Amino acid sequence: MISFRQATRTDLPAIIQLLADDPLGQLREQPSDPLSQSYYQAFEVIDQDPNQELMVVVEAEEIIGTFQMTFIQYLNYQGGSRSMIESVRVRKDKRGQKIGEKIILWAIDRSKSKGVKMLQLTSDKKRPDAIRFYERHGFVASHEGFKLHF
Repeated sequence: MISFRQATRTDLPAIIQLLADDPLGQLREQPSDPLSQSYYQAFEVIDQDPNQELMVVVEAEEIIGTFQMTFIQYLNYQGGSRSMIESVRVRKDKRGQKIGEKIILWAIDRSKSKGVKMLQLTSDKKRPDAIRFYERHGFVASHEGFKLHF
């Protein structure tokens, strides 16, 4: 049985390990022991922001997944809001067990409970399996995304 809860500061090593556990994450993250202070500083900002929810997926008291939700107020959609889900990760040994699907369904329910007009996400084009996963769950690649890295 899995459960969802808001992440705590002590969860950070497990979260960063999940983020680093794929080919793209290995290039971006540093799951060192101890963790870089930059992760703890970012956690504090996220934790203090009422429009951010950093979540963990727990099974038998172990963190087996993580994701972050952001709730954004817009003028579009007649002053509506939207949610964004980012950094969806499931521990390697737990993949293929429908945990990703449970994360998406939880995020949809959470978004609806907050009255948002849409749930959006981005997925790196280098992750075709993830893109197919999101498409199977009703997400549509309706826009072309752009990023400018510094």
